Amino acid sequence: MICSLKLRSESIRASLWGPLKELWETVDGAVLRKQPESVHLLDLQLKKHKPHFLSLFKNPPKSAEQREKVRKASTEGIAIQGQQGARLLPEQLLTEAFILSDLFDIGELAALELLLAGEQQQPHFPGLTRGLVGVLLYWDGKLCMANSLRTLIQSRHGKTFTLDLSGELVALTTRFTDELMSQGLTKRILTLVSEINVTREFERLQKERGLGNEKHRKEVSDLIKECRQALADSLFSWTCQSPLTKEDTLALIGNLETVTAQADGSLDSVNLSLVMALLYCLDVSFIEQGTEDREGEEALPLLTERQYVSAVHSRLMDGQPWKLPGLQAVCRLAWALSLRVLSQLPQALVEFTEADEALADQALLGDVFLFMKEGMLGCESFAREEFFIRRLHSLITDFLALMPMKVKQLRNRADEDARLVHMSLQMDSELPSSLRKDLDHLMILIGEFYSKDPFGLEMGLEFWCPTESLQHTSLQGSYLGMALQRPPHKQVVLSKFVRQMGDLLPSTLYISYLRMLKGLANGPQCAHYCFSLLKTNGGVSGSPVSWEHFFHSLMLYHENLRRDLPNPDAAHYRHPPLRGITQREMEGLTSFLQLLTTIITWSENARLALCEHPQWTPVVVMLGLLQCSVPPILKAELLHCLAAFGKSPEIAASLWQSLEYTQFIFLPMQCSSCEEYPLTRGFCHLISTLVESSLPVNLGAGLRVPGFQPYLNFLRDSVFLPFPTRAYRRPAEKWEVADSVLEVFHKLLRDYEPQPSDFVQEVVELQGEQVPAHKPPGHSIMFHLLNDSPMLALCLSLLEEGVRQLDTYAPFPGKKHLESAVLHCLCLLDLALEKEVVFMDLLRESQSSLLVSPLEQLLQGVSPQTRRADHIVNIARYLYHSSSNPEAAFQSAKILRRIANYPNIQIRLVGDFTHDQAVSDKLMAGFVECLDNEEAEEEAEKGDGEKNIPHLLFIHILNLLITSLDLKTPNLALYLLGYEVKKPVSSTNLQDPGVLGCPRSCLHAILSLLQRGTEKRSGPVLTQEAPHLAELCYQVIYQLCACPDTSGPTMRYLRTSQDFLFSHLQHLPFILPGNQIAALSQMSWLMKTAAIELRVTSLNRQRSHTQRLISLLLDDQPHTQHTADGESGMEEETRSVSGFLHFDTVSKVRRKLLSVLDAIHFSQDMPELLQLDFFERTQIEQVISNCEHINEQGHTVCNVKLLHRVLVAEVNALQGMAAIGQRPLLMEEVNSILQQVVERNRVRRSLSAKRHALQSWRSLVETLLTACPVDLIPADDRQLIIRDLLLDLHDKVLSEDAAGELMPIVAGAVFTLTAHLSQSVLSEQQQGVGLEASSGFASIANSALHLILRKLLDFILCTGGGYQRLRAHLYGSLLYYLQIAQKPEEPDTLQTAGKAMWERLTAPEDGFSKLQRENLSIIESYGQALMEVVCRDACDGHEISRMLALAVLDRILSIDRQNQWLVYICNSGYLRSVVESLRQDDAAVQSLLTPQPPLLKPLYIYESKMALLTRVAKTGQGAVELLRCGLVVQLIECQVFDMVPDSDAHRVMRDPSGFIPSPMDRYRQILLPTLRLFQVILTSTSINHQQGAAQVLQWLIVHADTIQSLLRCQELSMGALQELSLLTGIISKTALPGTNITAHALLFKFTPPCSLLSSFPFSKSHISISAVCANIMEYCQTLLLQSSAQAQFSICLFSPSGSEPAGRDRGRTDLSSTLPSVAYSRVPSLGLVLYLLKNSAADFFRFHQSHRQSLGKLQSLDQLPPEELKELCQGLVSGPGGVEKISSVQRNLLAKRRLVQLINNRAKLLALCSYVIETCLFVLWRHLEYYLLHCTPTDPKDSLLPGAVYFSDSFGGLQASGGRGLGLSRVSQQDLDLLKSDMAAGFGEALQRKLLEVEGLYSQVRSRYTFIQALVRRIRGLLRQPKS
Repeated sequence: MICSLKLRSESIRASLWGPLKELWETVDGAVLRKQPESVHLLDLQLKKHKPHFLSLFKNPPKSAEQREKVRKASTEGIAIQGQQGARLLPEQLLTEAFILSDLFDIGELAALELLLAGEQQQPHFPGLTRGLVGVLLYWDGKLCMANSLRTLIQSRHGKTFTLDLSGELVALTTRFTDELMSQGLTKRILTLVSEINVTREFERLQKERGLGNEKHRKEVSDLIKECRQALADSLFSWTCQSPLTKEDTLALIGNLETVTAQADGSLDSVNLSLVMALLYCLDVSFIEQGTEDREGEEALPLLTERQYVSAVHSRLMDGQPWKLPGLQAVCRLAWALSLRVLSQLPQALVEFTEADEALADQALLGDVFLFMKEGMLGCESFAREEFFIRRLHSLITDFLALMPMKVKQLRNRADEDARLVHMSLQMDSELPSSLRKDLDHLMILIGEFYSKDPFGLEMGLEFWCPTESLQHTSLQGSYLGMALQRPPHKQVVLSKFVRQMGDLLPSTLYISYLRMLKGLANGPQCAHYCFSLLKTNGGVSGSPVSWEHFFHSLMLYHENLRRDLPNPDAAHYRHPPLRGITQREMEGLTSFLQLLTTIITWSENARLALCEHPQWTPVVVMLGLLQCSVPPILKAELLHCLAAFGKSPEIAASLWQSLEYTQFIFLPMQCSSCEEYPLTRGFCHLISTLVESSLPVNLGAGLRVPGFQPYLNFLRDSVFLPFPTRAYRRPAEKWEVADSVLEVFHKLLRDYEPQPSDFVQEVVELQGEQVPAHKPPGHSIMFHLLNDSPMLALCLSLLEEGVRQLDTYAPFPGKKHLESAVLHCLCLLDLALEKEVVFMDLLRESQSSLLVSPLEQLLQGVSPQTRRADHIVNIARYLYHSSSNPEAAFQSAKILRRIANYPNIQIRLVGDFTHDQAVSDKLMAGFVECLDNEEAEEEAEKGDGEKNIPHLLFIHILNLLITSLDLKTPNLALYLLGYEVKKPVSSTNLQDPGVLGCPRSCLHAILSLLQRGTEKRSGPVLTQEAPHLAELCYQVIYQLCACPDTSGPTMRYLRTSQDFLFSHLQHLPFILPGNQIAALSQMSWLMKTAAIELRVTSLNRQRSHTQRLISLLLDDQPHTQHTADGESGMEEETRSVSGFLHFDTVSKVRRKLLSVLDAIHFSQDMPELLQLDFFERTQIEQVISNCEHINEQGHTVCNVKLLHRVLVAEVNALQGMAAIGQRPLLMEEVNSILQQVVERNRVRRSLSAKRHALQSWRSLVETLLTACPVDLIPADDRQLIIRDLLLDLHDKVLSEDAAGELMPIVAGAVFTLTAHLSQSVLSEQQQGVGLEASSGFASIANSALHLILRKLLDFILCTGGGYQRLRAHLYGSLLYYLQIAQKPEEPDTLQTAGKAMWERLTAPEDGFSKLQRENLSIIESYGQALMEVVCRDACDGHEISRMLALAVLDRILSIDRQNQWLVYICNSGYLRSVVESLRQDDAAVQSLLTPQPPLLKPLYIYESKMALLTRVAKTGQGAVELLRCGLVVQLIECQVFDMVPDSDAHRVMRDPSGFIPSPMDRYRQILLPTLRLFQVILTSTSINHQQGAAQVLQWLIVHADTIQSLLRCQELSMGALQELSLLTGIISKTALPGTNITAHALLFKFTPPCSLLSSFPFSKSHISISAVCANIMEYCQTLLLQSSAQAQFSICLFSPSGSEPAGRDRGRTDLSSTLPSVAYSRVPSLGLVLYLLKNSAADFFRFHQSHRQSLGKLQSLDQLPPEELKELCQGLVSGPGGVEKISSVQRNLLAKRRLVQLINNRAKLLALCSYVIETCLFVLWRHLEYYLLHCTPTDPKDSLLPGAVYFSDSFGGLQASGGRGLGLSRVSQQDLDLLKSDMAAGFGEALQRKLLEVEGLYSQVRSRYTFIQALVRRIRGLLRQPKS
């Protein structure tokens, strides 16, 4: 744990820890991690710390001055290094500091700093006080120092090894360490090693209460031991590389003289390192290795310094015995061998070299080989260091090679001793006391030494000299494979030694020799040689060491013992008559079996050769021996040997049959009386091996019910369940038994796949009876694990026991096996959880009567030991031991992750985990420790194919968090990440660890991992070192920010405490050449989080935060240092000035957002198609798709393992010889298919990652543009940014190899960007900026706009026929783009008409029309290809695409002055297609009028089509074309117009949201566009008026009923008024000569209310009402003009009555009440026209004044008071408080827009009023002229008939009498007089003045100069005429 502590920049730098930690991190980075640019840093650190190295481990001294200073710290305060100002410290802390100072004898200030650092690091050590943490930090500082020293020495240039470092670095460290050495480093190290003593340190700490819980004690003792070890290793590493001086060598020897051994006779690891250091000092073996590295030799004092040799020689020859004579013997032997080598050199030092023999003899007398075996090999750290092994190997082989005579002596002596032993045995006398066992010891040493080969060096090969060229595949390239090359001399000597020792071997050496061979057979090649040796021995000499001899003896034993097979009575078995095997023979047999086991374990050839040998039949003989009464130890060896044979599947199959035949499991196995169980363990080992090799399905068929069940029952009931209750002589054996049996269960369950057949009860026939068949063993284990069975209970109690033992941190017998057993238990639970879903599904489907419970529920049961439901807690507690037991922690995390998928269990788990505070803290600490592990940060696969377990564990925990965060609260993730689980989550207040008692949580661990390296230029370290890990970490952070509950606390914490997002975003994009997928995913999660942050800070108005992120992402200026709060510093202002003056003085950098986009490669290499020779491609593709599933990340991938299983099963199913011959080729093809599928999976993952990254990029861009305050990005920058983004996006997507899957996202982004571009340009123009700029339009140049348009059109075309939905986005973009060139609405000031026509024609082209013209020419340059695509999309396909394509057509037609597009759509038939589709849409459109709100798609499409057709109809050519296509005919046939909904009935069924319009509104949405279309057609076809009008009239007649009902409509809503105005408009325009009159009659009936309406109060409906009036008057005028050009022949439309409608004198407001009293049947009187005239004149002035006021406001907009501005905006902003939220700039824009709307509305009304005035005057004049000049009155008796008759008659006679019909005789003189007087009264001076004023104000501007004037004059004339 302490090792994973990282220094943060703000850490308190206790001088005894912080700087040393930093030193170690630098050394580690430079030497071991080989980080770039680290040499310079290392140089600085070494200069700084040189004094510390020179006075190694010396503490700063105490002083009275310091003591005083510290004492006053509670009152006066004290300055702490690295912190500002003085700090007052509590008294308690000072007392602790003094204790610590006395304890370690360190300066008081140093002690105080250590305590403060301990306080700061306390969250890393839950449960420890600051003092205890201080103790850890003290020793950690020492360890950092020692480790740094060791690493520096290891990096030196030297003779033994190299670390492949740069020359510069090696020179630096060599120079530095040389200086240290010259200042007496060796003696300092030796002193420290002997001074530092764990026991002594612990006593001191214990006295001062400096030791905490078990874990703390273990950590302290580990640190102290590691310090000693690192120091000793430093010396060892030095001697490996460079020689020591004479004094240092002698000091080292002097130190070794006093060394003692441990209790078991072995050296401890520190002393072993020192011994090895001396052995390397005395090593001259490299002289023999040739001349490659001779330059170092001259410096070797052994060769050059006589004094050196002399001093060492005399010291070792000295008769003074050492405390360990064996150690002295080893040193003497090493020196003797060195002297022997030196004696062969030219400059031999004769006086010393002669003594080599004597030294060797002394060494042998000191039992050198025995000590090497027990003292050196016995030390467990020996096998951990490769160079220890190499040195000992050279020592042993040098002795055999350089001193052959000594070896011969040893052999002779052994032969002599053997004779003596033999004689004393014969004579039954005592063994002689003078026996030496040197050769015995040597052989056993060789056996022991070579039997362990942790590094796979296979050094034993040097003992084998190949006699013939071996056909061994692994030998290719090694010199051993070359038959012709002579082996080195040493090898020849060694192999001779092995052979000769076996010749005439005395019986006393027999066992030792076998043991030696066993060691030398360790390894694939060695085993082969040994096998050959034993084979040849048998053939030549009948040697006792040969296969022949061994197996013959075995057979004899078997023959002999079989005769007295024990009777099955158990009592008899307890005292077997062991005749035939003596103890000595048993040892011999055991040794032979071990040798055999080793050889066949390594060599498969040997295994098969021996097994198939016809005479020896080893397997049969061994199984036979197992049934005989031989000691259990021997039986166990036999079982191990059989297990080694069983490694070959072909042998395993026959072994199973033999086991069945011998009924082995029914033999007694448990030797409970002697409390030892080798047989049980052997049997488990055998079964374990056989199960792995092959498990026959029909095992035991014919003898019993076939299957593995009896074995499983035996293992479960007789081995596993009773194991805890048995007595054990060796306590460790308990766990060995558990481990071996659980291993079998684990393998069986691992290989089990539930099948439907497992759940059907099958029967087999046995001896004529039907008996139930056995299930597969895995099924049985599953069944036991899914029930509350003894087996499950024992597994769980074993887990509980295991974690309890681990919590003691003490070594105990069998610890390794207990850990292994626990691991198997955890694996069993994990496998059961993995397979239970399929298992239970199959069980359910089979309807079997088996009862099982889900394991995750059983795990929530109560434990019988603790009476609490703590099984899952126990499993989780293994995470606390992840550093010592990573595999168990890994399995534990896997189990938790599987359980975490169940939401209901999560809630209980949180309760269990937090129920007990102590347990809760420990669990949290366990999880955090897994995440803090340094090894976890490296990649999952280490170089040699090993898995990096801590890394995988980390990944599982992160996945557990990710899974849990998706579930409802409270969940595990929230607890582990430090959120509230007992209160609402959003109330959490996250703090740094240690603040306010906040423990260190997984969130802190994740953040500290991610933050590492963010302050450096290279960026976060984790993203490079462990990309997948970083990706998951970012995902966890994103999920916390995205979840509503956790978002607030998380974002607050990340922003304030960590500045997380800024520090990570500044390093984007992450580029990982080897792992692009992970880099993209990392960036995706980070960008998504950034988008949330931007949105949140914008909403909360945290402007400085938003500004800082925006400038980071969007700036194209290189960043200097960011100012604190984002306020602009001095340099920014100068930058903008220089940018204004010189265009590119500051070099531009690429915008961060663009460089992220660059990192997403749009191209994707696709795997080629499969090339298959044997399999059928379509079938293989089918199989592949069947094996696909959706993985955790949501990608669809193929399960390669499953596919492999399916394909291999297919290959195995082939029968016949041909298939066997083809098998290798088939397997090769299977392999190529699997590789292809792996590649496909990779491509899918890659595409998915790109999609995800692009999507995140898009959401970040959209958030930046949409959610952030507009003023943070100035308009000109905004446009340039959007331009850059758009052009880059298009460039990427238009490249040839861009993947189609990415296009939709790009199209969406293009749409958003274009929308924002359009909006930005428009708002900039509204503010009146940039229009004068000549370079182009607004801030963005025209050329850039053209480029964007071209790319957009290219994108549309490159999508081809498919991708229609995608094109919808692009059409939207195109519409937004074209909108830029649309002229904004300008206020109609009523002055423009004053300009002469010429002026207007010669005015310069404005920016809008210029851009529009250029846009059009670009669009036209694409020709018909573009037209084709757009038209095709407009005619069919997806609804949205169709609507947008129609809109695009509409837009282009509106700017296409040359009508090229119009001609194309007419000629290519697309227009006809659209027209004809109207009839087809009729049914769909009718469905819209049903009461239930339907889908509104047809309505929108209909509206789009109508808009397009209306656009086409606006040109004469288009209108004619539409009529030719039969548009009106199609509309006549549409029945939807007659389906007017009943407006009252549907009011009830209104859509509450207001989104779906009411049926009546929907009807109007259908009708109004049609009416507008007719109106446009009528206007456009004015030349061929007849044709258009006739068709439209036809439509009016067909739908007459409907139209009549609409005209009679009582409801005067906005919609109704619009209907009226359009209908009246159409009717007035279709007033053709001789047309049907009914429509006109309707009009007249409608006239009175309309006229009345014209006096309605000022409202929105004004324009519609005025339009109705204008249309009616226009109609009257048309009729009058059509009937005749002169008044006397004209028809009369109004009766000669001048009285105005009743009620006119009342206030205007009451007018509405008179409506019902107007008789529709009456003929309208001329008074009505006069009334209309008066009202219109009054309205005109009202509107005119309003228009003037609005104009004034517009011109002085800046001076308007805020209230008025708000009022103006209110019309455009919906929702309460909407106006408050918008900025002042925005408010001004809105007010301006609103004023322009008002002005133009008034201008329209003024035009209508003036038109109504003119037509009224005309109608009035025509009628008065007729009545007063040409009309002959009738008899006054005749009263007027009702109006209807009057009119029908008059109209009826119109044609006949040319206008003088019956009607003329009906007007009496009285009527005429009354008319004249009324008119004269009504048409008074005031009105006339008003009218002339109207003309002055308005009509003259509109170029109708004196029309009103003339008419007024005429009317006045008529009225003033004297009566005739």
